[in-house]
Amino acid sequence: MEVKIFSCSQSKVLAQQIASLYGKELGKVSISTYSDGEFQPSFEETVRGARVFIIGSTFPSENNLMEMLLMLDAAKRASALHINAVLPYFGWARQDRKDKPRVPIAAKMIAKILETAGATRVITMDLHADQIQGFFEIPVDHLYASTIFLPYLESLNLENLTMASPDMGGSKRAYAYAKALQSDVVICYKERKKANVISHMEVIGNVKDKNVVIVDDMVDTAGTLTTAANIMIKRGAKSVRAICTHPILSGKAYERIDNSALKELIVTDTIPLKGSSNKIKVVSCAPLFADIMERVHSHKSISGQFLM
Repeated sequence: MEVKIFSCSQSKVLAQQIASLYGKELGKVSISTYSDGEFQPSFEETVRGARVFIIGSTFPSENNLMEMLLMLDAAKRASALHINAVLPYFGWARQDRKDKPRVPIAAKMIAKILETAGATRVITMDLHADQIQGFFEIPVDHLYASTIFLPYLESLNLENLTMASPDMGGSKRAYAYAKALQSDVVICYKERKKANVISHMEVIGNVKDKNVVIVDDMVDTAGTLTTAANIMIKRGAKSVRAICTHPILSGKAYERIDNSALKELIVTDTIPLKGSSNKIKVVSCAPLFADIMERVHSHKSISGQFLM
């Protein structure tokens, strides 16, 4: 069975890296755009009977999600045999439950839409909540960025290393890193006025004379991250770094990072950076996705790629 790899517009650079590591050329796709903004993707080569991988992170704007859906539908109608939606970043995942009356569960809705559009498998990394896998009725390969970040952290040879979670919900992730690195853990407790606005934060645990690494699945406005870093330095931390899989980095994020006590922010390339900062280091997830895609095609186990 032939393998075909295609890219949505927003993830072209990452997709080219993945395809190159896989040993394939990116498939040809053209996009026609109407004057009102409506667009139509078209595969410019046959996909009949092929295993198709369509790569695209679904961060806002909503056109990124829409392009993925249209390409899935096009592959289905062109008789592709297996249609793999490769979503390095699964957008809208923060809406994974009803946290107040009369709100949607967007992550569940999008899971069903992806299936309806034609996806027969989803490959993604560091979902905002693990239970999102259960929103799908098709196989989901949920990868962990720990396979990328742990070797980098080990190369730093930090003494008195302490892992930190920026909130109570991320404690499981912090404890998993701490177990792998044999380090201590501290937890941040925060209260929000509304989305992206913190009213109060406390650090639970000792950070004095520690090299702290905050771990999270995403960094959006960087408000939580920089507030936590500044508090930890005031509490006597020797240094504070952060590892965040998905660099959304909206609003004043770059300004906050540059003006914060953070020594370094390590991210992956699931989302292309919109700006630049001397404090931000990008480690590529392309080798991981290329390897998993090859394993999926060859029907090999991928369990060895899970560190957490």
